[in-house]
Amino acid sequence: MSRFFSSRYRDLEAYVPGEQPKEMRYIKLNTNESPFPPPASVCEAVAAEALKLPLYPDPECTELRESLAALYGVSKEETFVTNGSDDILNFAFMAFVEPSVGAAFADITYGFYEVFAELHHLPYRKIPLLDDFSLDLDAFKKANEVLFIANPNAPTGIALSVAKIEELIADKPDRMVVIDEAYVEFGAESCLQLLKKYDNLLVVRTFSKSRSLAGGRLGYAFGRPEIIAELNTLKYSMNPYNVNRLTLAAGAEILRLDGVIKENCRQIQLIREKTAKELKDMGFFVTDSLANFLFARHPRLSGEEYYLELKKRGILVRHFSNPRIAEFNRISIGSAEDMDSFCRITREILKTKENTL
Repeated sequence: MSRFFSSRYRDLEAYVPGEQPKEMRYIKLNTNESPFPPPASVCEAVAAEALKLPLYPDPECTELRESLAALYGVSKEETFVTNGSDDILNFAFMAFVEPSVGAAFADITYGFYEVFAELHHLPYRKIPLLDDFSLDLDAFKKANEVLFIANPNAPTGIALSVAKIEELIADKPDRMVVIDEAYVEFGAESCLQLLKKYDNLLVVRTFSKSRSLAGGRLGYAFGRPEIIAELNTLKYSMNPYNVNRLTLAAGAEILRLDGVIKENCRQIQLIREKTAKELKDMGFFVTDSLANFLFARHPRLSGEEYYLELKKRGILVRHFSNPRIAEFNRISIGSAEDMDSFCRITREILKTKENTL
């Protein structure tokens, strides 16, 4: 660390992204990316837009916001677009979390919530999940802090119903609730329908998971017009051109292909359920995931050992050091062929383990 680094950030523990190793070709099941490439017309739209790269992109993201509004039945003024959903979460901590109130989120959830709270020197509280990894609804109801809830949760994949989330939103109308729906398209219910009833709600989404644009970095959110205006105040104060032309073109085109995306999500759900069944047949405990990943542990194989054995054989999954989930691994859903290879290699690992006992 240099002597010039601000004392405000010297103790900051940054978010740790999933591995992107280059030493060999892996089956990547560690970062929840889509196994489907974007449709050809998306690539064509990007190529056409490349001719305009000498010009700044539209800072208002007008076409994309209009398309989102039409697709989801809201007004353009209720939509926000920026450089990945992490940007939106960062802005939400800045905009809505007062130092006198703080933020609250689950103890096992998306790691960026804690990082953003630390980054902005905001107080926060981690509310433990129940023993079955479900959200402790009563504890969240009692909280006075701004709530950040991933639904489905990561890395467990467990989702709350809209009815239960509405209880939280309605219980304290003066408390802001941010629902992170990065994985909602894989079988969970969206809270977007609650926007007409409540002004203390922000729904955050991404193009990274279901829409095959993780490399494009595109996030969007829905909220009341005054909430969106406040997010834009922060965006325009930092980088009004933070969504580039190529990404805007890709996003606008892929929204026109919603039927293709829904079918991709359906295929991922089918592969997820097939893989979950095979893991259970091998003796794994698997949570009831409604995301594009599984969360699993085996009674005779430690989480770290399983992760390392898979990596040795060319498969990457995500292992976490948190003691409460150290025996688990998060397994992204890849193509049908990728998951067949994953299950076959898992059987080989378990067989080798049994032979050494």
